Amino acid sequence: MFRARFLAFALSLVCVACVALVGRSAPDTTGGKMKAAADTFLASLNADLKKKASFGFDDPHRLKWYFTPQQDKEKKFTRKGARLEEMTADQQKAALALLKSGLSAKGYETATTIIGLEDLLLALEGPKGAMTRNRGWYFVSVFGDPSATGKWGWRFEGHHLSVNYTLDKGEVVTGAPMLFASNPAEVKDGAKKGLRPLPEIEDHARDLIKSLSEQQDKQARQPKSFPEIKEGQPKADPGPPVGITAADLSANQKATLQKLLKAYTDRMPEELGAAELKRATNTPDGKLYFAYSGSPKPGEPYTYRVLGPEFVVEFLNEQADAAKNKANHIHSAWRRLPADFGLAE
Repeated sequence: MFRARFLAFALSLVCVACVALVGRSAPDTTGGKMKAAADTFLASLNADLKKKASFGFDDPHRLKWYFTPQQDKEKKFTRKGARLEEMTADQQKAALALLKSGLSAKGYETATTIIGLEDLLLALEGPKGAMTRNRGWYFVSVFGDPSATGKWGWRFEGHHLSVNYTLDKGEVVTGAPMLFASNPAEVKDGAKKGLRPLPEIEDHARDLIKSLSEQQDKQARQPKSFPEIKEGQPKADPGPPVGITAADLSANQKATLQKLLKAYTDRMPEELGAAELKRATNTPDGKLYFAYSGSPKPGEPYTYRVLGPEFVVEFLNEQADAAKNKANHIHSAWRRLPADFGLAE
């Protein structure tokens, strides 16, 4: 009898310890950090801002993501969510902490650099420019109640930046779409001359293109540019695979392709980025495609795409920058297939 009671007591202690360990470890996961950041952000808001920031998980707004300027004819914003410029310093800090929870240290630095480029665009285009340039026009939306047991999501978005996450039962389901863009791609003049917010996604792509043999280039090069990244909808819809497969690349070229993919997954928190990179690099060589159009020479327009069964990388550098330098304006995105936002289709 004593032995049975002792074993029962010991087992109860083990169970209590396990619950305690789970309770401590959950906030240390990426999903736990996002929940904590979202809770802190929402708690910091007054009633008006909280209403602007809060949406149901199934609200259509969750799937309506945009990276282009969203404004009406009077140059007033049309995006939904709570925007940075109407927040206090502490509320902005909490909003940026939520963004930080969904990015690596390097990704967060890049994202804040992209936000800061709004000041440069305003200086180049002037207050009478066609688009409003305002680093306060970045918006935060939370979908559903941040929870360790149910579904919820969040978005941090504005011009040239859209970070979207969907979670379920405390785990990240997907971090797509994730779009980073840059105008200019390289600052050509002034105090920030030489700044390149997104260098790796160009450098590795150019290295890969330059390494292609004549026969490989015939496979990879496309006669037309890839279309602009589709915003406002949850499906990338890349169409049938085109280009050269990894099966037709040399070992060195495959390594360069992996570096290019890593440049995208490195935007994400370490554990998520590692999982996405593993998913991509474990794609059978015959099902992983690289294709491009145009010329990789600086100042000349080009686009590229990396496509696997479960993801697509989209890149365009065709537009002039705000200072009229040709092909110096990047759009780039990591998308999940068959659809973003954790959708099955």
